[in-house]
Amino acid sequence: MFGTPMLFSDHSEESPRRSNNRPLRVPGPRLRALGFIAVVLTTTAYGIAVMFDILRANGITLLEGSILILFAVAFAWITAAFWTAMVGFTLRLFQLDPLTLRRQRTPRTDGMPIATRTAVVMPVYNEHTVRVIAGVEATCESLAATGAADKFDFYLLSDSTDAAIATREKAAWGALQQRLAGAFRGRLLYRRRASNTGRKPGNIADFCRRWGTYYEFMIVLDADSVMTGAAMTSLVRAMQANPQAGLIQTVPIPVRQQTMFGRFVQFASEVYSPMLATGLSFWQTGAANYWGHNAIIRVQAFTEHCGLPTLAGAPPFGGEILSHDFVEAALLRRSGWQVYLFPELQGSYEEIPDNILDFVKRDRRWAQGNLQHLKLLAAPGLRPLSRLNFLLGATAYLSSLLWLVMLALSSADAIEQALTGTQFFTSGYQLFPDWPIVKTGEIASLVSITIGMLLLPKILGVVLCLLQPHHRQAFGGTARLLRSSFIETAFSVLIAPIMMTYHAYFVVSILLGQPVSWGPQERMGRRVTLPEALRYTFAATLGGLIWGGAVWILAPQFFWWLLPVLLGLLIAAPLVCLSSSPTLGKALHRCGVFLAPSETKPPMVLQRLQQLISARQENSLQPDWLPSLPPVRYREMPSQCLARRSRVKGYYWHFWARRRT
Repeated sequence: MFGTPMLFSDHSEESPRRSNNRPLRVPGPRLRALGFIAVVLTTTAYGIAVMFDILRANGITLLEGSILILFAVAFAWITAAFWTAMVGFTLRLFQLDPLTLRRQRTPRTDGMPIATRTAVVMPVYNEHTVRVIAGVEATCESLAATGAADKFDFYLLSDSTDAAIATREKAAWGALQQRLAGAFRGRLLYRRRASNTGRKPGNIADFCRRWGTYYEFMIVLDADSVMTGAAMTSLVRAMQANPQAGLIQTVPIPVRQQTMFGRFVQFASEVYSPMLATGLSFWQTGAANYWGHNAIIRVQAFTEHCGLPTLAGAPPFGGEILSHDFVEAALLRRSGWQVYLFPELQGSYEEIPDNILDFVKRDRRWAQGNLQHLKLLAAPGLRPLSRLNFLLGATAYLSSLLWLVMLALSSADAIEQALTGTQFFTSGYQLFPDWPIVKTGEIASLVSITIGMLLLPKILGVVLCLLQPHHRQAFGGTARLLRSSFIETAFSVLIAPIMMTYHAYFVVSILLGQPVSWGPQERMGRRVTLPEALRYTFAATLGGLIWGGAVWILAPQFFWWLLPVLLGLLIAAPLVCLSSSPTLGKALHRCGVFLAPSETKPPMVLQRLQQLISARQENSLQPDWLPSLPPVRYREMPSQCLARRSRVKGYYWHFWARRRT
């Protein structure tokens, strides 16, 4: 019913794309952004007005004034996410491309010849060798099936500091070179740096300086990334047809999850991510974000304009830029290049941490990186949408702290009113009493609006899946899809207080200057034991007990409003432990819960990945045989200025940058 703009209308190797025979024409980009901002601000203003009307009925205290300010920021974040989802739902419902706004009914595969060379680069840092090599091999085989393998070179860019892991990497890469000698002989290249200076962005920058001149484009993959050959060739053709594009980002979908938590995230991503990404693509237009992987980049533009400086001051806001991808997208846009998000492109996959503890450890690093972006809001020459992207990214983590503080202040306010009682006469010469005013209708309206804005996008995401017969069957049919979405929503409510508490703690610790570690990510999955879960959730559970007990004793009526939050905190340890269980995940799979198209109708690249992982063990790796790297053609990658400048210098820099592009 919906045609090709649906991201998962077909899980085959073919990736339908908008026609690449002509450059993109994006109508009204400024009007879209302004319209989106206006709708968000109007909705936020309405919510603030209702909240203000509720609080002022009996006079606003200092405590209630603080609650109003916190509510305003947190409600604005909810509103932005809500309207993004609404736009995405509307466009997908009417089969409209989010960039061109044209209707597309049938798949269109473009026959444009690939006339450029593309490097596929995968930075690794002490990763699981078997998984890395299997992912590259499955991707290479899929690319070879397209007949365009001779246009691509693969680079494994190792920053591994563990000598044993580095030895295994070289041996495995040499064995892979021998197995794929027919299609990729001499084009599977390995480079190891002596130190991981600059972490991942430093690794990519080193490649661009040394060998970037050989290639017009590069596709960046993470160690757990997998892409179909059709997706990769579609990206190259799109870049060829759009010379103004500096970067095109796909939507990587989590796959191969076994635990309950992993399958929960995998299911939610398959149902909701296409709709949300479509909404983002609509209002961001050519100023979309870069998510660090599964994207194609114009190498020369990236080399000239994306050299990252070291920020002045000490961490967390100074030092090396951690969340480099948002900044690189902003720098490309500052220099006149377009950054697009293609939400309908299929065949882009990744893996995620499959338990809550490892998931939030990754969030800890992202939290510091996104908060660091607040320092860059005043950087010279950035486009308004790039600044907005920085602000929204930081607010995603700040909102958790704001909600937690707002709930705590609301509890304190309820306890204060319960202890002081109702004051009918506030003046000694008062003839008539001050009757307390309770605006029940406004309270119910505001609560309903907030809950509706949180739940309606979930409902609409399921509706889009139900309206496509073949897509609905890929989720196990109507009954299983509805049952899975209900369980997903219930589980989201339970873990929301846990995630809120962790994110609030991260923000506070970052603001206090605690350093963040940036080690290798846990990708292969593990079960969290109950003692470990208790160790990492004890403080939150204890805080929930004290909080709930105080409210129950002193303001019992408010206790029921807090119950959903308190329940998640009280059962945090068993929830973390059970949701990390592969046994429970398999049981849910047998019951048809959290079924996803990537497992019910897996594309060949994922089937092949599983076969390779199952068949190959590390002790069976062959001796290494590695081709020589190309001769170095050094090109400078200048560090960009992100520090504030005077107004005159800022205008001069902006004028100079525009003249260059």
